[in-house]
Amino acid sequence: MSQHDSEPIDGSQPIDDPDVPWAMQVALRYDKADLPDEDLLAATAARAVVTLLADHRARDGDWSEAVRRWRDGRIRKLVRRARGVRWERAQVVPGVTVTDGPAAVRAYVPMPTRPLPPELDALQVSGTTYPATTPEQREGRAGAVVTVALSPHVEMTSGKTAAQCGHGAQLAYEAMVAADDPALQAWAEDGYRVRVARPDEAGWRACAGAPVSVVDAGFTELDGPTETVRAWWSATC
Repeated sequence: MSQHDSEPIDGSQPIDDPDVPWAMQVALRYDKADLPDEDLLAATAARAVVTLLADHRARDGDWSEAVRRWRDGRIRKLVRRARGVRWERAQVVPGVTVTDGPAAVRAYVPMPTRPLPPELDALQVSGTTYPATTPEQREGRAGAVVTVALSPHVEMTSGKTAAQCGHGAQLAYEAMVAADDPALQAWAEDGYRVRVARPDEAGWRACAGAPVSVVDAGFTELDGPTETVRAWWSATC
């Protein structure tokens, strides 16, 4: 049964129930022996989100109806972590996987938040923490077309950070598509790589005019509407 069917998946809840929100599930590989730093993981999550949305199946193919259904509401993303065999099993659920060094992230075709495929329902949501990024690691990642900057006023878990960077990259992609921005081609050729920045307060004020600003609704972790990231795709914001 496809995720577009209206029959109940679990015998009780039809997937077109208006009371069931939709989300893009995102799985982060968690390997204690080779953990990526948090910024690399967040950047890889952002790439995975955009790679899925740019896929022809999401634009005008088998995934397009699900993407439109999800996009018509809140662009909710739920991040889970997957270890070992659970990571491998989760690859069968439709989506795209992006890797960058030790970071591996799979973004899934949007779906109702319940019931979930068993391969995703088995994955852990809370407790997703990865090592902090060192200044040396950050300095070696310049040159991406798109920058996603994290607010210095907000503390988030690694999973929440990945979700917010995914939001920022998605909105940047959609704005570039709408404007037929020539930078989009360069970004695609670079594999939709993004640079994650962590400006101080002065740097955050300096990018107040960024074309993308993400305000989290405050349903998880954060209290009330909170600006979490800004994004841009030019030399400066």
